[in-house]
Amino acid sequence: MRTVLYLSAVVLLAVCATWAYRVNYATQDALNRAADLRADIAEEREALGVLKAEWAYLNRPDRLRALVTANAEALGLVDLTPEQFGEVSEVAFPPPPPPEAEGAETGAAPPAGPAPAAAHRRAALATNGAIE
Repeated sequence: MRTVLYLSAVVLLAVCATWAYRVNYATQDALNRAADLRADIAEEREALGVLKAEWAYLNRPDRLRALVTANAEALGLVDLTPEQFGEVSEVAFPPPPPPEAEGAETGAAPPAGPAPAAAHRRAALATNGAIE
């Protein structure tokens, strides 16, 4: 009986040692992967910093002005004039959303007439001459 107990203990010890060995190396692999990822993140942040610096260098106003001057004719660029900008009254705003059924919960009727925002928009358009 003691022999079976001793053999069982040895087998159990071997199984536990194998489990501990695998867990130890799996943990070390996970730590190594985490360290590699941290290094990769640091490299990417450094590369991002370099790209931001290059972008700032390429977008200097004096450089862009020189490029526009040199290539305006080839690209068909024209100077901006005030006539190229529109008025707010020329913008076709979407219609206001229908009023929510607030009165349905309390039993009160919804307010009559257009929504205040729509009335304000119509008044602004009328003063600018867009609505006759």
